[in-house]
Amino acid sequence: MLSHEVKKALHDGTVIPAHPLALTENRKLDEESQRALTRYYIDAGVGGVAVGVHTTQFEIRDPEFNLYERVLSLAIEEIEKANVADSFIKIAGICGRTEQALREATFAKKAGFKLGLVSLGGLNDLTEEQLLTHVKKVAEIIPVFGFYLQPSVGGRILSYEFWKSFADIPNVHAVKIAPFNRYQTFDVVRAVCHSNRNEEIALYTGNDDNIVADLLTTYRINVGDKKIEKKIVGGLLGHWSVWTKRVVEIFNEIKASRDKELIPSELLTLGQEMTDANAAFFDPSNDFKGSIAGINEVLARQGLLKGNWCLLEKEKLSPGQNEEIHRVYAQYPHLHDDEFVKCHIEKWFE
Repeated sequence: MLSHEVKKALHDGTVIPAHPLALTENRKLDEESQRALTRYYIDAGVGGVAVGVHTTQFEIRDPEFNLYERVLSLAIEEIEKANVADSFIKIAGICGRTEQALREATFAKKAGFKLGLVSLGGLNDLTEEQLLTHVKKVAEIIPVFGFYLQPSVGGRILSYEFWKSFADIPNVHAVKIAPFNRYQTFDVVRAVCHSNRNEEIALYTGNDDNIVADLLTTYRINVGDKKIEKKIVGGLLGHWSVWTKRVVEIFNEIKASRDKELIPSELLTLGQEMTDANAAFFDPSNDFKGSIAGINEVLARQGLLKGNWCLLEKEKLSPGQNEEIHRVYAQYPHLHDDEFVKCHIEKWFE
């Protein structure tokens, strides 16, 4: 069961960065920088972190690296040292076949994580019914945060009926909607609204290409003789793992405008600027091949990482991506938090 504090924070909506992985030039875990990153996010004012997810690199689970438990443990240690509020949302990524997923869920719960972000990537041979059985088993161990992952990075298209059944599973508390597709995003929203548990499910955007518009939209869905209203209340995003202090400030502006039902057009312009920056970081023109290296490059420029290295040598910046990051850095100085990082980085590396 989720505590009242965590459940309230989840439904109120907050900023949850997908935590990257810090490596040395030899592609070994850089524990000092890994801890510094967690400290950075906490001091930036996030409402939670997600560790062991796509941005952390799924390969941390591979036997040759065997970093899953260590990386999750480092994050928990820093969260505990920081004496964060009881409402801080600690999310562990959970992947793989059922046996592996249950093992990860068990470890995550024991380590102190409150929710498991269940990725269905790599399970494309299973039917939707088999996927639901898989999730139900994980939900018996840890509260579940669902994850609709876009096909271009290992996800699959899932039906409206799947998401309605998913939302009906006891101990599912949220869904990260990240198909990078408006039609499929709406499928999830409509399915959750038609679930008997629609008030128990918090919706979070993972659509890094459409963050602001997702957060500003109120959905109205007819369910029988009722009209259900549902908002995407927060975000769990790889894009939010960089420039995070400004992310928190912008999110608070969005939330205040949404609550007043008065949306300044400037926020929509800001949203398109964020989408442009995301294109430089995530590398969609090359099928997202440079997405993790792109995030790492931004953090390396700020001194939070030693370099943009990934566990696999093939994971690197695409041709021209470095120049694109240069471009958006110069074009959108109001989006980065370099000054905040500069003022606090020594403390994070103590």
